[in-house]
Amino acid sequence: MEEKKFQPYIPADKVMPEFTVVSVVLGALLAILFGGANAYLGLRVGMTVSASIPAAVISMGIIRMVLKRDSILENNMVQTIGSAGESVAAGAIFTLPALFMWADEGLCDVPSLLEIGLIALCGGVLGVLFMVPLRSALIVKEHGVLAYPEGQACAEVLIAGEEGGSKASTVFAGLGIAAVYKFVADGLKLFPSEVAYEIPAYKGAGIGMDVLPALAGVGYICGVKVSSYLFAGGVTAWFVIMPLIALFGGDAVLFPADVSVNELLATGGVDAMWSKFVRYIGAGAVLAGGIMSLISSLPLIVRTFKDAIGDYGKKGAGNSTLRTDQDLSMKVLLVGVLGIAVGLWLVPTIPLNLFSALIVIIFGFFFATVSSRMVGLIGSSNNPVSGMAIATLLISTLLLKATGNGGTDGMIAAITIGGIICVIAAIAGDTSQDLKTGFLVGSTPKKQQMGELIGCVVSAIAIGGIMYLLSAAWSYGSNELPAPQAMLMKMVVEGVMGGNLPWTLVLTGVFIAIVVRVLGIPVLPFAIGLYLPIYLSTPIMAGGLLRWYLEKRKYASEKAKNDCVQSGVLYTSGLIAGEGLVGILLAVLAIWKVGDKSVGKIIDLSARGISIGRIGGLVVFAVLLFTIYLFAKKGEKSSKSE
Repeated sequence: MEEKKFQPYIPADKVMPEFTVVSVVLGALLAILFGGANAYLGLRVGMTVSASIPAAVISMGIIRMVLKRDSILENNMVQTIGSAGESVAAGAIFTLPALFMWADEGLCDVPSLLEIGLIALCGGVLGVLFMVPLRSALIVKEHGVLAYPEGQACAEVLIAGEEGGSKASTVFAGLGIAAVYKFVADGLKLFPSEVAYEIPAYKGAGIGMDVLPALAGVGYICGVKVSSYLFAGGVTAWFVIMPLIALFGGDAVLFPADVSVNELLATGGVDAMWSKFVRYIGAGAVLAGGIMSLISSLPLIVRTFKDAIGDYGKKGAGNSTLRTDQDLSMKVLLVGVLGIAVGLWLVPTIPLNLFSALIVIIFGFFFATVSSRMVGLIGSSNNPVSGMAIATLLISTLLLKATGNGGTDGMIAAITIGGIICVIAAIAGDTSQDLKTGFLVGSTPKKQQMGELIGCVVSAIAIGGIMYLLSAAWSYGSNELPAPQAMLMKMVVEGVMGGNLPWTLVLTGVFIAIVVRVLGIPVLPFAIGLYLPIYLSTPIMAGGLLRWYLEKRKYASEKAKNDCVQSGVLYTSGLIAGEGLVGILLAVLAIWKVGDKSVGKIIDLSARGISIGRIGGLVVFAVLLFTIYLFAKKGEKSSKSE
């Protein structure tokens, strides 16, 4: 009954342009754009942000203002296809760089473009197909229970058609400002993008921040709660754990370091302390957080499976005559899943056997459900994909080792499994948000699902080239491209397969996570803060505090407050996209040589002694935060003038 009571913006009996050449081409271009931007962001920071909102806004700006077309369903199709790029990128860059790192160590060959593309494609297609039978149970039946925040936000943007021009200009302003900022900071290097200080009086402690637009944007979008959990994890690591290791370690050589703690501090500073000890503790905390979130969701997962399959079978959703109730047919789903399973097993480019392919299908369906429910509660930007990937890697590596698939081949198979599962979880979450948007505006689910598949294909083709480009420019695991999530996945697989994981440190992280859970604090954001360098969580916290301030101010009305905060979200979405795109440009300049020097070296002003230094960098970052405030206030003023 609930399903029939809800009336979407476009009624089911009304037909409008939706799956058109314009929507497919524009959506495909946005998929590549946001896929590249989020690939760079994830490799730099270890987090990605949902592209649905900026894709929806840009779609409104181009289709309505430039092409003068007027179909909300066509706009929705563009953002559906476009946002798939971010999810495929997230799944790929959280795991597959480990293969490049092993190639650098001489353990295996560099993965081919075809291998990366097929892994991303299989994961993307499976993620979409697994979500189809879940739509009725999660999107329709639980409407009003599961919020799907980005999905609802996209629907609001699309429905507010006459506001599309001003909202798009806000996103583009953020994109342009961040692009210039990033080029000056990491291209011209007029000031250091990482400002760090050690604290001599408190041995082992350090503080600092990466003064970059994307991090402030991540903090603003996530809000002060998630930002504070991240920051609390960083403070625990850098102001509690590391000073204690320095105090009690002294001249002792502690595994896995090969020199004394004092020598490690003298030669590598606090960064070396984090690298040798804290990231293992953080890995244990992330693992425990991921497992705890899965266990707590098990009853809901079982119920969701039961409801979804029951409803899908009864209604014959693929054959429904009601436009807003049509899904891809069960026949298409079964043939698609079976075909990919056989492909994973038999295609020689993909390093999996029959047993590994079965692991992918079983775990993939399980984590697609987990991911969809998670994003319904907390949004795609906070989706704990990495926690699910780590749980997958631990279990699959243990299973592979137990069945005699050990050594380098076993490690490569484990990362391949983890990569596909990671893409499945990410794209299932994105598909859920898009289907929620479609449910609210009155799109045809079947056409949206086809759009998601197109977005996955385009993104899978592009992501291999992007990963090769970034690897050639800086190499994964370097200071410029730390690839924290992939480094963590690599570490877990090597430790389990080789039997030399520093379990004491890992278990320390596990029990810290348990304590955090007992205190009622969300474990995964805290654990990620514990794992990542504090230089990343500090600017994220700054962005979160700015949003908190804007939310706590007095406003003339609730609408004025929402417009102010939402304008900041649009602007910071642009900041994230702008920095990511210039990151790709800088990668090109780093490998483009003129004579015996790269263009990146030629334009480096710091090499000629021209720099405004660390203080200058902090001042410029403060100005950047002020621009977020100004654009948020602009949204409030436009609300007052209405």
